[in-house]
Amino acid sequence: MRVQIVSAGCLAVALVATGCQKKPAAATGPAMKGLPVQTVAVTMEPVDQSSEYVTTIKSRRSATIDPQVSGTLTTIYVHSGDRVRSGQPLIEIDPRQQKAAVASLRATERQKKALSDYDTIELHRQQKLYEAGVTSLDAYEQAQQAYGNAKADYEAAIESRKSQEQLLDYYTVRAPFDGVVGDIPVHVGDYVTTSTVLTTVDENKDLEAYIYIPTERAALVHAGLSVNLTDNSGKLLEKTQVDFVSPQVDSTLQGILVKAPVRSGAEILRNAQIVKANVVWSTKPMPVVPVLAVIRQGELSFVYTMQQQNGMAIAHRVPVVLGQTIGNNYSIVSGLHAGDRVIVSGTQFLVDGMPVMPIGG
Repeated sequence: MRVQIVSAGCLAVALVATGCQKKPAAATGPAMKGLPVQTVAVTMEPVDQSSEYVTTIKSRRSATIDPQVSGTLTTIYVHSGDRVRSGQPLIEIDPRQQKAAVASLRATERQKKALSDYDTIELHRQQKLYEAGVTSLDAYEQAQQAYGNAKADYEAAIESRKSQEQLLDYYTVRAPFDGVVGDIPVHVGDYVTTSTVLTTVDENKDLEAYIYIPTERAALVHAGLSVNLTDNSGKLLEKTQVDFVSPQVDSTLQGILVKAPVRSGAEILRNAQIVKANVVWSTKPMPVVPVLAVIRQGELSFVYTMQQQNGMAIAHRVPVVLGQTIGNNYSIVSGLHAGDRVIVSGTQFLVDGMPVMPIGG
């Protein structure tokens, strides 16, 4: 029994000694992986070099309606925004006094006509009597004179009546042409004079964009310049071209007036509407990147490009100067070149020098 115990103890010591002689395996961890990102290559595209200005749309036919007579408004036939035809009544000024004047002149005209008719008959009668030797030449000449006076009086009465009838027509204010009625600042019962503005009528076609170009760009202004009209959100409304350049500088605005025809229908642009005009000076190729690639912090803008370093792809932060927006892309004034690969996904997780792993295209 004793021998067996010793042998077992020796075996245990031998096993421990053998275990101490074995070296532990080296600890190994997973290799560092980059953030999966999508990239696109920077391309060169033609980009308009333009300046943006505020412009006013104006109609070539726009009338301010003033009365040609004074009086009290009795009827307003239309409302603001109504479409009217040429000659359609808009507003009526109390015509009763003028109607009475016209009626009086018509009565005078009838009286003058009756006298003229009588003197015409009398002249013919005196002529026959004179030719028959019954009356003297003096009586015949007096009949001629009476006829001439009566005829002149009658013709004067006709012209006077026509003049007052025309004046009566002024008491009904009519549309000068087909168009749209503007604001109507007057009301029934108001007393108006020839200096009172009643309303406006605008023909909402043959529109023009009025653009004032600063004088420092005078050397660049010429007919044929492309103009892109946009709304406040940047949506393109119409492409047009400059067809008029003023030979003078506006002393108030210190700008040069240029005009560009507008052919959009009334549902898009209207008279007196204010929009934006991008005047295109030239076009040149520039680097273009998707909007998703650009990160803006205050006044600074930058992108992340994918570069190779020590055999590993890393994200490199590159400051850029942005140009104009072209659809869903930014043009780049400086900072990038054609062929650079910019990162367009996961940019919010990136830091300069961070390993990345390109996926997709």
